[in-house]
Amino acid sequence: MRTTTTVAAALMAIGLAAAALPAQAQQARYLAANCANCHGTDGRSAGGGGMPGLAGLSATYFVEQMKAFREGKRQATIMHQIAKGYTDEQIVALADYFSKQQPQK
Repeated sequence: MRTTTTVAAALMAIGLAAAALPAQAQQARYLAANCANCHGTDGRSAGGGGMPGLAGLSATYFVEQMKAFREGKRQATIMHQIAKGYTDEQIVALADYFSKQQPQK
């Protein structure tokens, strides 16, 4: 009986962890939608507008740049204000999301 309870608890924990992954991915996609107006859908800039694409950027580079905007170390017209609205965790989630997107060809 105890083994059955332990196995059931383990399976439930695995199921909850698996359900959390899509929720985290969905949250990152939701956050990334805020970037689409300037940087294109899924970070794929149409080009020619002067806005860089975010798709395919290194996650480390993305985090560094967002923190530089937020701290006022990188000049921008609006990004320094936008970056202040994100937590470190949200910036990491965005970095992970955009690093997995294929850039515009």
